[in-house]
Amino acid sequence: MTQLFDESGKVVPGTVVSVGPMSVLEIKKGKPSTTRSKTGTYDSMVIGYGERKLSNVNKPQKGLIKKALADKEKGFAVIREFNNKKSELPAVEVGSTIDASVFAVGDKVVVSSISKGKGFQGVVKRHGFKGGRRSHGQKHSEREPGSIGAGGKQRVLPGMRMGGRMGTDRITAKNCIVSRVDAEKNLIFIKGAIAGRKGTLVEIMSK
Repeated sequence: MTQLFDESGKVVPGTVVSVGPMSVLEIKKGKPSTTRSKTGTYDSMVIGYGERKLSNVNKPQKGLIKKALADKEKGFAVIREFNNKKSELPAVEVGSTIDASVFAVGDKVVVSSISKGKGFQGVVKRHGFKGGRRSHGQKHSEREPGSIGAGGKQRVLPGMRMGGRMGTDRITAKNCIVSRVDAEKNLIFIKGAIAGRKGTLVEIMSK
């Protein structure tokens, strides 16, 4: 994260995100839905980002890359498919490049990423419990969960808030605003905080 000054001199906190360059590997139109709850068709786009050795890429991805980019000598670190159920796909062709120039200042976007992993944490940090009393005979119980209220059931009820793994969740932030675009360095400045650490893969979609 960092901060910038807008035209009025007001400090705007935000996160710098490196965008691309990415390559369009495939465009699927009229793809049938495979979910049981939803029927019909939708359009989607397959995008490749980053680099990796071609020897570490499986055969289906090699065929996809060779079909879209015949002169590509390396594979992509990440290949993702984005479906567009609400609007039409952007006017791009297979083999074209997507970079930071597709964004403009003031755009509202939806940002999804994986939050930082915090390992095994207790109830105070994980759920915000206040812990036990600090007086009247308490000993080493300041951060303990206390009674779990099992009663006569003699078992732990599902959904009980207890200690456990914390973090590494997929977090989606809506209505994020693009405050600045640096097309030369392929950087965009998104107002506010984005979940994850440095180097976390971030998915940005138009609102």
